[in-house]
Amino acid sequence: MPASLSPVKTAAALRTSARASVELLLVLVTASVVLWLLGRMWSVVWPLIVGLFLTTLTWPLARFLRRRGWPPALAASVVTVLFLLVVTGIMALIAVPVASQSGELADGVAEGVQRMREWAAGPPLNIGDDQITGALDSAVARVQDSIGSMVTAVVTGLSTVVNGVVTAVLALFLMFFFLKDGPRFLPWLARQLPGRLATDVPVVAERGWETLGAFVRSQAFVGLLDAVLIGIGLWILKVPLVLPLAVLTFVSAFVPIVGALFAGLVAVLIALVSNGPADALIVLAIIVVVQQLEGNVFQPMIQSRGLGLHAAVVLLAVTLGGSLAGIVGSLLAVPAAALIAVVWNYLREQLSEPSQEPDPDEPQTPTAVPA
Repeated sequence: MPASLSPVKTAAALRTSARASVELLLVLVTASVVLWLLGRMWSVVWPLIVGLFLTTLTWPLARFLRRRGWPPALAASVVTVLFLLVVTGIMALIAVPVASQSGELADGVAEGVQRMREWAAGPPLNIGDDQITGALDSAVARVQDSIGSMVTAVVTGLSTVVNGVVTAVLALFLMFFFLKDGPRFLPWLARQLPGRLATDVPVVAERGWETLGAFVRSQAFVGLLDAVLIGIGLWILKVPLVLPLAVLTFVSAFVPIVGALFAGLVAVLIALVSNGPADALIVLAIIVVVQQLEGNVFQPMIQSRGLGLHAAVVLLAVTLGGSLAGIVGSLLAVPAAALIAVVWNYLREQLSEPSQEPDPDEPQTPTAVPA
């Protein structure tokens, strides 16, 4: 005879499921409210995040100077000035060679366009000059018809550039203050919080800071690896501007998806106008292979070790962040997942019961063996 369901156990299971569903719903509503508030305060939150990222890069040098007896304000000022000099040097490495070879590149672009026209005029396309002229006229007419949307796009682009400059300036000032007064933050935070929070929140904040530093260092290492591998490939093919392209690849590694696409497009175009279509295709293949190795092998492995996250979690976090918030979501997905893991691990530590291991010095009572 089949066993019947117990009404008591069934009712208890339903009550437990309902209670868990209500609690999960409350958590999701709270998370939605927090994300909404962050979105409303994004003009302040984004410079704060960028400032924290920059501080994790420059803090080791500031800590070294402070341990050698430098005053906090002097150490922060020196590190900030050195950071600006490094950024200026990187921009010079990109701009100076490009400016010195701009004439050669312009000639290469013109020659490349002429080659494309000659190739299009031959078989199998057989596109004549009159067809090309007609296509250009049609394109000009479309541009004239959409002049209003183009003006709007230009204004939006200028607004984005201005916002980027403001964000960079605010982040730089925040970096200076973090370097100067950062060690005072956790003691101050502990004094402001009541009861148990005065202990828990500073501990979680310190672990989160270490996790954020591990993320930035791993991202810098991945960018350096990309720059070296792609730079070697460009050098073997004798593509001009190898050093600026390598520096551009390293810098763009900090901007997921768009950074890699932009750096790769620039490298392929320069190879096309200087070396021809064959080398351009080889450069494209090199960039695709390196980017695939970075996204699917190097980055998940390095970040999973530095952040304590599994490689699959890193991949899923980047995918989810990109689908929810685009480029910014992809950039912040991995550190956000790592910070969530920090909070979760700390909660598990506090909620776990101490293991009852037998004392080796205490005599053990023999158990009775059944006959």
